[in-house]
Amino acid sequence: MNQVCNWKIISASVTGKSHEKQDLPCQDAHGFKQLSPDLIILAVADGAGSAKLADLGANIAVKIALETLEKQINLGDINTENIPWQEYLKEALNNAKVAIESESVTQETEIRELATTLIIGIATPKLVAVAQVGDGAIVVEDKNGTILELTIPTSGEYLNETVFLVSPNAVENAQFNLWSGQPKYLAAFSDGLQMLALKMPEGKPHHPFFSPLFKFVETITDEIDAQEQLIGFLRSPRVTGRTDDDLTLILASFNS
Repeated sequence: MNQVCNWKIISASVTGKSHEKQDLPCQDAHGFKQLSPDLIILAVADGAGSAKLADLGANIAVKIALETLEKQINLGDINTENIPWQEYLKEALNNAKVAIESESVTQETEIRELATTLIIGIATPKLVAVAQVGDGAIVVEDKNGTILELTIPTSGEYLNETVFLVSPNAVENAQFNLWSGQPKYLAAFSDGLQMLALKMPEGKPHHPFFSPLFKFVETITDEIDAQEQLIGFLRSPRVTGRTDDDLTLILASFNS
């Protein structure tokens, strides 16, 4: 986080209680990058619990997606209206999928062993462009105080089954949303927080969950302390009493 920039960002991924008991690594991954004072890119991935290399798949997806977005974006024209944001997002999803496929060959294993969801976003003062394969979500609050979902969790054919980046036609059937508005706050999170953050099954944001978190990120003065507080929140009984899954949360506040 850079105090001279217009975005304040804080994030954390923590291992869920179920994985701690089994001595398994956190299978979530996330990342973000501030490309200019006004523009950020972010990614959240949640490796499949049944996949042996889920953590590796999630980390590859985040790394490649962010690298792809950064290469595509020309900072000189971010405020023009004719930028193919959806094409940028789709290419990032595709490149992440190809990288996972390549890694499965290197590891000499089935691609499903690296299965992961993937959420990616590009945020500017006038637009938030997002894409999602699988569960988790991205939520925005605009300058007028309206909180709305930009994506919702995607289920598979059966209850509690999600779609993964390596699934057939995952990129073609991904959620894309180009939201034109003035973002004040953003949140991106993995499915471990869904039952607290969203009113299911419709996927509408639960305002009492987000409001204090958004105020928290807006008032950050010490990044290290703020991250410790965020980790403490994710490990608190209020959260772990509702979920034993791995948890990832990215929070951002735009100060115009």
